[in-house]
Amino acid sequence: MLIIFKSPASGDVIMFEKNGKEMLTVLGKDPAEPKGIFTVEQLPSAIATLKEAIATDKARQAEKADAEENEAKPAGGGVAFFQRAVPLLEILERSLKDKHPVTWGI
Repeated sequence: MLIIFKSPASGDVIMFEKNGKEMLTVLGKDPAEPKGIFTVEQLPSAIATLKEAIATDKARQAEKADAEENEAKPAGGGVAFFQRAVPLLEILERSLKDKHPVTWGI
């Protein structure tokens, strides 16, 4: 299944359910809820939380890359959390700027 984040301020952000639920968990929302909203008042906190999670994941990825630098490994290591989070961060920031809530649903 998919989770779709929507706002009049931006295009939709579509994620696989597993990844969308991970984002909702990081942002303090109940991932078991089939739909919900980030109100305009909640957006600054959500943006700050997501930026912090992105920075933490980037640092973790850099440490992992340093540790694996000399090891042979197959190409295509997958998509990191921070790479999946950037489109969500953008919709949250645009929505705050335009003063629109962000909703999600399955």
